[in-house]
Amino acid sequence: QVQLVESGGGLVQAGGSLRLSCVASGRIFGISVMGWYRQAPGKQRELVAVITGGGRTNYADSVKGRFTISRDNAKNTVYLQMNSLKPEDTAVYYCTAGVVVSPTRNEYTYWGQGTQVTVSS
Repeated sequence: QVQLVESGGGLVQAGGSLRLSCVASGRIFGISVMGWYRQAPGKQRELVAVITGGGRTNYADSVKGRFTISRDNAKNTVYLQMNSLKPEDTAVYYCTAGVVVSPTRNEYTYWGQGTQVTVSS
């Protein structure tokens, strides 16, 4: 009953910026941690950034100082602002969220379908 939908991906030149969005919808009583993962062709999926309900953040070393994760709890939305993009950032970016789905506080992890980010050199 919960769906995460990413948007904002596209093609950008090295040094450029993109802003990804992920909106959660459905039977949502609350959302705890939200995050972004990415997977490039031939590479393992990796964690990019996470943000807790209280606003605490963590970033992969490879994106620290360039990417910023944020959230709007009223909109059930998480964002990833990506600056100074590099060709190495090219990947499918996936949103994930821990969603409380019942009044008894049952929580499950959900994933979005992914959005393609391509950085040209």
